[in-house]
This record gives sequence, structure tokens and C-alpha cells, in this order.
Amino acid sequence: MRLVRCLALAAGLGSAAAGLAIGPAVAQKRGGTLVQITQPEPPSLGSYISTANPVGQVAAKIYDGLLEYDFDLKPLPSLAESWTISDDGKTVTFRLRSGVKFHDGQPFTSADVQFTVMEVLKKVHPRGINTFSEVTAVETPDAQTVVFRLSRPAPYMMAALSGYESPMLPKHVFGQGDIRSHQNANAPVGTGPFKFTEWRRGEFVRLDRNADYWKPGRPYLDRIVVRFIGDTGTRAAALEKGEAHIAGFGAVPYNDVKKLEKLPNIQIETKGYEMLSPVVELMFNTRKPPFDNVKVRQAISYAIDRKFVIDNIWFGFGKPTNGPISSNFAPSGLYSADVMNFNVPDGVDRANRLLDEAGFPRKADGIRFEITHDITPYGEEWRRFGEYTQQALARIGIKASLRYEDVATWLKRIYTDYDYDVSSNHLFNLADPVLGVHRAFHSRFIRPGTVFVNGVRWSDPRADELMDRATIEPDPKKRAELYAEIQKIVVAAAPLAWTHEISFATVLDKRYRDVIVSPLGLFSSFDRAWRE
Repeated sequence: MRLVRCLALAAGLGSAAAGLAIGPAVAQKRGGTLVQITQPEPPSLGSYISTANPVGQVAAKIYDGLLEYDFDLKPLPSLAESWTISDDGKTVTFRLRSGVKFHDGQPFTSADVQFTVMEVLKKVHPRGINTFSEVTAVETPDAQTVVFRLSRPAPYMMAALSGYESPMLPKHVFGQGDIRSHQNANAPVGTGPFKFTEWRRGEFVRLDRNADYWKPGRPYLDRIVVRFIGDTGTRAAALEKGEAHIAGFGAVPYNDVKKLEKLPNIQIETKGYEMLSPVVELMFNTRKPPFDNVKVRQAISYAIDRKFVIDNIWFGFGKPTNGPISSNFAPSGLYSADVMNFNVPDGVDRANRLLDEAGFPRKADGIRFEITHDITPYGEEWRRFGEYTQQALARIGIKASLRYEDVATWLKRIYTDYDYDVSSNHLFNLADPVLGVHRAFHSRFIRPGTVFVNGVRWSDPRADELMDRATIEPDPKKRAELYAEIQKIVVAAAPLAWTHEISFATVLDKRYRDVIVSPLGLFSSFDRAWRE
């Protein structure tokens, strides 16, 4: 058995991990309110059923996970204080921390873990259906012990047990009623450092300090107020004046980030996104003409000027890409640049030739066909990206109308009704391709009503087979070879047009310390954050 104990783990990790470790405060001060800007307003606070970005920014302060992670993506103890993994990788045993209580005062036990994994995350969580697919049973020999039984090894699972990714729920609350429409989705009860207090729609969510939190002395802040401000100029002004203290994930347009960076009271932080690796993409409805034609999809992929997009819309905060796997995976060998290259100087000419070959000649007015482009409803960058895409498509004879809707409507349109032509999006690679990449184009992730999975409905038996093999392949070299072939197949098929890897920037008031202390950044609990 491979044993991981919290004390041995903390002793062996570097400074980043030591900062995350549980221990007494030295210079931290108690008190104060942190105002976080999140844009847009989340459709719900049910992070166990929605991985929409705004949901996680709020709910990660309320729910804990079994593990936390350092900046090297190595696991750290959280609700689980230690764990063992059998030599065959098919049994994982967690020893739970004693004395942990939910916000309603009820104890956290192994029964809650069993319920959360088997009845919630494995069934309705958009990524949990993949993360826990190999888990056949969760056993509870006693209140503080949990045993995961797996049909096959799933090493990637250990990278997906944070409070953001796999929030632990109280069975006595969520075990009654329909989990998909539960009344406590928007009145959450967790074990996290902050308790849900109030949601004033269109304005803010208020979270207050959990005085009974299991980490002694934490959190240091009295409360967190998450504000929803529709106007981009007002968001930047609130940060400039000190009325708000932190914002990330593009809530502040990048041109304003550049301006705010010059102010003495503001710092710009690009750490805190290491476990996410977001890749921007255009989604094609591959079962709807003309996007059932691979040449049409390839044509649009060629038509996008990736450098222009990065320089003029994301103000340099990005890196061009051709495929689904972030270059952050290059050190592990899982990223491959040996794929069909759409980022070429003569991309428009190639696009026009492909559309002619596909049987869509220009009409007298120069238009080949008309489509609707649904813009990701996450702010100004996405509006401008939509406008750019409209112009880029016009150059190759495609007339695109733009549609911008609220988050809930957009999610339903794309992932439930499939009522779209092309949509922009960005998808997190997360800590392993099994967790963040497979869901975008593996056949088994064509799941109506589940968000941020295979909304393009593309399917390829060979790609599925390779992904299935890569999921359980223990040899790093063989795994890299599998992913090299996967990327070649998928990029050539172009079910999506990948444009660039985003380098998100977090705007932070310098009076607040120890806020970005993990690779999940704004998706972490803020239990260490304090104000000078």
C-alpha cells in the first residue's frame, strides 16, 4: 500500500505547500470584509451540478473537498487528513478529519462522502461523471474512514478532489428531494470557512465567517461579499477606489487591467490558474448543416487570426494554440504540436478554397451562407471576440448574426437544446486531460442537460478508444504516445476551432494578503486571506 500522511506530506513540500498547510497564524490579523467582483452573476450556487465559472468563484468558499493542492498540483490534506492507495490502484482509503461540522452544526462523516460521490458527483456533476466513472462503490467501515473501490486504476481522480471540483455535501440536507432542483442549491450548507448568509439577486452574495471552522483560528476575514456589477467601467472604478478588492477571470477587461496595474494600491497576479489551463474555442454544432461538413469547420479554423485576437482583444494575455490540450502539459509529454496547423499566414485563402470544395460557392452578394454566432456571456472580451469572429467569417463569405444571452439561457441553448450554429467558449484543461479534455469530444459525454461537456456532439470511435486507453495507462511514455495520436485525430476533424490559451489576470488590492495561495486561485476557499 502507498501511504500518504498529512504530517509527512507537509514536511516534504516546498514553501508554496507550507503556506497552505494547517497551522497557527503568525502575522495575520482577524477582521475585515473582502469584496470580490464576479462577472456575470452565477445562475445558481450548486457547484455540485454546474461548473460554470461564476458558480465556483462563490461556492468554493462554502464547500470543502477531501484534498487541497499546492502550486505543483500535488495533493494536500483537507477533509481527508491521510490516504492510502493500493498497489494495483483499485482501492483508495481516506482517513477523514474528526470534529468537522457542517454549517448547520451536524457532523461531517464518511456517510456524507459516500452520498456525495455515488449519488451526486458520479451522476449529475458535469465532470464528476468522468472523474468517478471507475468508482464502483464507496464503503464506510466507520464514521472517519472511506474506501473507494475502483474497477480500474484512475490516478487522475486524485487531482480532482478539491472543494471547487468535488464539493462534499451533507447527506442529511441534500439526500432528500431532487438533487437537480434542490431547494438548498441557492442556500448552500457546507463545511467551508464561510457560511452562506444572503443572496440579493442582481447585487451581491454575502458569506460570513464560520466561527466553528475546523482549521483553528481561520478564516481571518469576517465576511466575503461577492458583488455583481454589469458595467465594465464601474467594475474597474470600484477596484480603483478600494470599494472592491479582487476580481479575476476577465471580470475586468484587459485594457483596464493594464491601467489599474499602474496604481500604487493595486497589484496584478497571474498565479492561481495553474490547475485550470483555459483554452478558448469556437464550438461547432457538428450534427447541423453546414457544420456536419469537416471542410466547413476547417475553413473557419483557418480564418481566425489568433495573434490578432490575443493582441487586440486579450491585450497580450494569451498564447496561440491549434488543439485542445494546453502547452502547460508539455513537461509531462501530453501536449503535442505535431498536429494540423490552422495558424498560418494564408489562412483566409485556404478557408475560401475549402468552402468552395465543400459546395458552398459565393452568391451574387458574396455570401455563401448565414449563421448565428452565440457569444459566451462572460463579459466584454467575449463580446469583442464575437464581433471579431463575425468580421473574420465575413471575409470568407459567411454572414454571422450575433446573439448574447444570460448565462442560464446560453447554457440551456448549447448543452440541452443544441439550438445553435457556432458558439464561443473556453474550457479548463484542469490537472489532467482525462478531467478537462476528454469531456469536450468523447462520445460518452454527449449528455443533454449536462453543461461543459460534448456540446458539439462530435463522435469518433478511434478517438474514443485512444482516450479510454490513455485514461488507465500507467506508463508516461505510452500515455504520451496515445495523446499524440488523439490530438492528431481531433484537430484534423476540427469539431472545435481552438484559438488560444488564456493567461488570466487577477486584480488585487494590496491591503489584502494570502489571497492567491493555491493553483485554483479564485476557486479556493480564502480561509488564509487577511487584511492589513
